[in-house]
Amino acid sequence: MNKLQFFLKYLIYKIFAKHKGGNAIHSPFLFEFILDIVNEKVPYYAMDDIWNIRKDLLEDKRHITVTDFGAGSKVMKTSQRKIADITKHSGISEKYGELLFRAVVRYKPKTIVELGTSVGLGTMYLAMPNSKAQVHTIEGCPETADVAAENFYDMDIENITIHIGNIDTELPKILADLGQVDLVYFDGNHRCEPTLSYFTQCLEKAHDGTVFVFDDIHWSAEMEAAWATIKKHPRVKLTVDLFFTGYVFFRKALSKQDFVVHF
Repeated sequence: MNKLQFFLKYLIYKIFAKHKGGNAIHSPFLFEFILDIVNEKVPYYAMDDIWNIRKDLLEDKRHITVTDFGAGSKVMKTSQRKIADITKHSGISEKYGELLFRAVVRYKPKTIVELGTSVGLGTMYLAMPNSKAQVHTIEGCPETADVAAENFYDMDIENITIHIGNIDTELPKILADLGQVDLVYFDGNHRCEPTLSYFTQCLEKAHDGTVFVFDDIHWSAEMEAAWATIKKHPRVKLTVDLFFTGYVFFRKALSKQDFVVHF
């Protein structure tokens, strides 16, 4: 998918996406999701702290050697990359990071798994709302993981465990040690087959209140195919497409529905 195609898809989304402000919503669960997570503007102190880390990273001129097991970057083509560039092009944006933060505040997951740590911004949005939650994050690149670990140390965050290695090998080991997962953030391999494989593995540990969050669901034709397959899974009850991210819910009390929500 080239840049023009992606831009046109985003333009269509912005024009036709509905339910901004929760209008015409018949599902109480979705209405609360839009009201309490999508539209909530309450500032949290930790968001400012993460913003300061982001600012420092965007000014970090150090170069590291990146090991990439996923689909790679559309922007950065060499293995030698500046930390500032990794932050700009691969780190979660402030808007979607704070959305993730509010989801953790709202649903209170105790066990969180993140596929793809990068420089750790997304991990901090997952970990800081609740210091008692356990966050397991997987990063394939040791040097990138070192940058993330520096950030966690600077922020005095102690509830994050970094697993360094390929998601294909690390995820089964993590899941084997967990009784269940409450939230999974998929941001480690933007290809169809691996995404569906990780989804299937994590699904075995999911329960009624589990939330899955998929990054970049329209990043490529492969990711759109993966998202379409996930929506059709019989255990999936409700999905919310926010264009750059997709939320998946499994609550049996919900009617099976798929929504595209303006964000």
